[in-house]
This record gives sequence, structure tokens and C-alpha cells, in this order.
Amino acid sequence: MEFGLSEDQKLLQESIRGTLERVSPLERVRKVAEMRDLEAPEIRGALVELGVPGMLVPEEHGGMGMALLDAALVAEMLGRFVAPTPFIGTSVMAPIAIAGAGSKAQQETWLPKLASGAIVAGVAVSERASGARDGAGVVASGGKLSGKALFALDAAAADLIIVADKSGGLHLVKGGAKGLTRVKLTSIDLTRTLTELQFDNVEAEALSGGDAAAALARMIDAGRVMLAADTLGAGSMMIEKAVAYAGERKQFGRVIGSFQAVKHMCAEMASELEPCRSLIWYAAHAFDVIPAEASLMAAHAKGMTGEVGRFVARTATEVHGGMGFTDLMGLHYWFKRIGLDRQLLGSPERVRHEAAVMQGWVAAD
Repeated sequence: MEFGLSEDQKLLQESIRGTLERVSPLERVRKVAEMRDLEAPEIRGALVELGVPGMLVPEEHGGMGMALLDAALVAEMLGRFVAPTPFIGTSVMAPIAIAGAGSKAQQETWLPKLASGAIVAGVAVSERASGARDGAGVVASGGKLSGKALFALDAAAADLIIVADKSGGLHLVKGGAKGLTRVKLTSIDLTRTLTELQFDNVEAEALSGGDAAAALARMIDAGRVMLAADTLGAGSMMIEKAVAYAGERKQFGRVIGSFQAVKHMCAEMASELEPCRSLIWYAAHAFDVIPAEASLMAAHAKGMTGEVGRFVARTATEVHGGMGFTDLMGLHYWFKRIGLDRQLLGSPERVRHEAAVMQGWVAAD
């Protein structure tokens, strides 16, 4: 038995890579970040042409019904090119929620629109995945929502937002709903948006066709695997840039890559990051095929990759010396992307604790 990607999966990843090389070069990323305008319609448009928004939407609703591993391969490339475009919320977590917990009417209304890329969907589940901060949390009553949700993904200009309430229910909120206020949050990563959502008696439609609690858990698991894959792509690019720089930068009449200390730094980065790839692939595989292991493996993948990603980001910057901290090199886009990936949907400390609880090593809170 061969444990690896199929030819179709290799072709998919190469296709995404080639497209992002064309539409999301560093110059474009820098311009988007400087303008604080994360629309980048040409990047999203190119991904829509490739069918990315419909990857996880069932075929009967106009999507491709692909596996989470396929989406992880896309996420890796998006991290590699620090692409400023919505993906994790709108193309992964939202379809999983609606397909898993939506009624037939809700699925028929929203899944085809997600599959075609006609709408962007945001997700607000951080209070359930990362723990609620003081004053945060959403309460559902009488078909309306009140409260505040922090760190919503892809929600800055979303046409539809999927919101988790304090009891674990899932609700659909239209982007233009009365009483909904969106506040853009500033983070270290200027290639993605985070939004605070304030609900003042906002009309909402509960997802009513399945087990909302189970769908919420699967949303979070999938999101964690995507963040790990994003970090894998960003880390891989930082290693490549560090090796290339070490091969051309000279000190004392020699390229710095000839010095044993620099060789060791580059080798250690690669040896630490590469095992994360198989862990992410397995976590994605478990999500679709081994559901009993899905949550545990998603937590392991995010926890390990978050720690390794931070090491790679720091070490690659050190290999570049003083140049690593300049905007000219652009390393900070990958550095900060990895930093945000590490915290979204649960820090390494939180997901490791969750994994320990699932394995019976510690008591639940």
C-alpha cells in the first residue's frame, strides 16, 4: 500500500501553486497589506475559476464533494504564498456546517451559492474553540441573537455568517441583518481579516436539519487542520528562502551557507517541519474516514505545527540576519501569518490540553 498523494491530488496542488504564483506574488501581497484592503478580487476570482469554493460542497448541491485532505493541499499553497483571500471560513467551515446541520431548504438555498463562489460566508465560533473572553459570547432567544463574537473568520464583508451561541447551537445571519455591527480587528497578520461581531437582537435562522453540536465540532476540527496546513505552507516557503539566501549571502569571503552553524539551522528547520506534513495528512484523512480519531488528530496537528511553525519562522529570520527584519525581504508576512495561525481556533496550549482530555490523561475542566 502506498501512503501518499494520488496523481489527482498532486495535479490539484500544482494547479493551485501555479495559479497563486501568477496572481499572488509578494508584490501583490504587499500592496494589499499596505492598503488594508483584503478584497483582492483577482485572487479570489482565480480560485473560483478552479472550483476551490465548492471543493467540500456535496455534488448534489453544485460542488465537487472532495475530501478534507484536498482542501488541506489548497490551504498549504495559500500559506505558501500568504494569499490575502478568504478560504478557511467560507470554503471549509461554512459548507461543513450547512451540510452537517442545515435543513434541506437551507442546504438548497446556500450550498449552491457557496459552491459557485457567488457569496462569501464568515464563521464566528472562536468562543467555542478558543474559550470565551470577558464580555464575549452570543445568546439565542426567540430566533434572535444578542451578544458579541470575537475573531470571526472571513466575516469582514461576508454575505452570510454562521454563528455559534453559548449553548452550542448554530445560526445563519445575513450580512445586512438589522442590529448587526462589524468591527474590524487589528492583528499582526495583514493578509487576513478578523472581525468582532456585535449582535443587538439580530434576526437569525437556526441550522435545524441535523446535530448542531456535532457539526460545530467538525467545523472546528476542519478549521484546525486548515490552519496547520497553512502554517506548513508558510514554513516551507520560509525554509526555501533561508536556504536560497544562505547560498548567495557572503561573509568573510564565503557564502554563509558554507558555515556549519548555518547548515545546521537550515537542516533543523527542515527536519522539524517535515513530520508535520504526514500528521496533517493523517488528521485530514481521519476527518473523513476515521471519525473517532478526527478531533484528537486535528488537535495534535494544530498543536505540533503551531510550535514547529514558530521555531521555523524565528530560525529562518535569523538565517537572514539583519535583513530578515526588513520589508524588502518580506519575511514578516510569513512570520506573522504563522503567528496568527498558531492562535486561531485554539492556541497550542489549549489544543494540547483538549488532546490530553480526549486521551484520558487529565480531567476535563
